[in-house]
Amino acid sequence: MRVADIDVWVVNVPLTTIFASSFESKAGTTRTIIRVRTDDGLEGWGETMHGRPTAALIDRIKDQFVGVDPRATAQIRRSCSMTPFFYGYIGYCALAGLEMAFLDLAGRAADTPLHLQLGGAVRDSVPITALLTRGDAGNVSRADLPSALAEKAREAIDKHGFSALKFKGSTDARFDVSVMRALRDALPDLPLRVDPNAVWSVPTSVWAGRQLDEIGLEYLEDPCQGLEGMAQVRAQVTTPLCTNMCVVRLEDIAPAVRTGAVDIIHADVHKWGGVGPTMALAATCEAFGLGLNFHSGGELGISTACHLQVAAALDRLDYAMDAMYYLAAEDVLTERIPLSDGKLAVPQGPGLGVDVDLDRVLHYARRNEEEGDHTP
Repeated sequence: MRVADIDVWVVNVPLTTIFASSFESKAGTTRTIIRVRTDDGLEGWGETMHGRPTAALIDRIKDQFVGVDPRATAQIRRSCSMTPFFYGYIGYCALAGLEMAFLDLAGRAADTPLHLQLGGAVRDSVPITALLTRGDAGNVSRADLPSALAEKAREAIDKHGFSALKFKGSTDARFDVSVMRALRDALPDLPLRVDPNAVWSVPTSVWAGRQLDEIGLEYLEDPCQGLEGMAQVRAQVTTPLCTNMCVVRLEDIAPAVRTGAVDIIHADVHKWGGVGPTMALAATCEAFGLGLNFHSGGELGISTACHLQVAAALDRLDYAMDAMYYLAAEDVLTERIPLSDGKLAVPQGPGLGVDVDLDRVLHYARRNEEEGDHTP
């Protein structure tokens, strides 16, 4: 079995709500889709982040994989070890999407799901987090936003049965604290999180952290930039700190532990460069006694299936994982991954366990051609 060709598309898929964070507001998600085909007629699918820049890099490097056995993912990873050095974050995303397609191919060839390649599943469903942004409240005054968002949160919990909720924060820490207070009043027993994407200063983060200590959060995610800043905040608040922005490589973990900067690290097969590095992250977090969860960057069904396969194979899963999948109005799969009681079912078919509809991929690729990337 050898790789015969690799196709790449950038797709735009609408969301059911306006997604608003401290740095963007968008009505859709942009993803890069990869199809790898072999000389004996098999195909595997991958998905990754950051639209056209990632797709351009995959197009640039893909010819080196033609003729390679797609099951040799460790060998492939070694051959591309310098790609992230030269291309940074986009390099990791490109390699992750390719590896995902190779793993899907390998699983299909062996007629086994990915979680069996990772040691087997210890769970058949994974709890996910309700995701709340300012866009969910619709056209209401700023003064009414906290109560409106609390009502929307309660509706989401009642509808889907989520066991945790995350609010995407803003540049205004005082406003975000007021939202978290309204959420706590509305949902007194639910684990809550807030993520301003490192936009607050250290003093502001300390002030907000102390206010949030009184509310009782599951964790505060990336209030400020850098390990030094996070360590200063962590020394002055009791709420655990989580990151997907200042610990982004394995070599970041030792200084994070030494400075006491974080308690929980977010995994993400795209940002960490693939399933292999993500499993290494999980083992390292266990060795250092750190918590592990999963970041979400607007995944469609292919990437969501991959995260579910990885999460299913982990011995420990202490948190409901972030997943924007349920916010996508549509998908590129033939059938959506079912959500029930706040959990996504782990696909049980071969490879990633899901089937891709090529016509839908082409349809959403045309949308990207017309609209450009939603991703900044």
